[in-house]
Amino acid sequence: MFEITQCGDNRIDMSFGGKLDSEEMKALLDEFVDKTKDVENGTMLYTIHEFDFPTLSAIGVELTRLPELFRHTRKFKKVAVLAEQQWIRKISELEGMLFPGLDIKGFPPNDTENAEAWLTQ
Repeated sequence: MFEITQCGDNRIDMSFGGKLDSEEMKALLDEFVDKTKDVENGTMLYTIHEFDFPTLSAIGVELTRLPELFRHTRKFKKVAVLAEQQWIRKISELEGMLFPGLDIKGFPPNDTENAEAWLTQ
C-alpha cells in the first residue's frame, strides 16, 4: 500500500506500508516521478507503516530506474521519515548522507508535529 500526495508546489507526502511486488513498485515509482517533476528545493514527509521488505522482482524494478530516481531525489532538500522502528529511522538518516544537499531526519510515528516543523525550518 502506498499513497503520494502533493501538498503545494514543493511538498510531497508519501505513505508506505506492507510488501511491494513488482507491479506495485512500478506504480509507486511512476507516481513518484510524475508528482515530483516540477518540484524544486522540495520537502517530503515520508510515513512508513508496517514495513516489510519488497519482493526481489520489486527491487529489480527499482534498480532499473535508479538514474531516474536519483534525478528526482535531488529535487528535495529535506525529508522527514516517520517510522515506528528506530532502525528504519537511522538507516534513512544514513541514506541522506549519500545524497549531497539532502537532509533526512527520522521521527517516531506520533511526532508528526515536530517532523513538519523541522521541514519548514
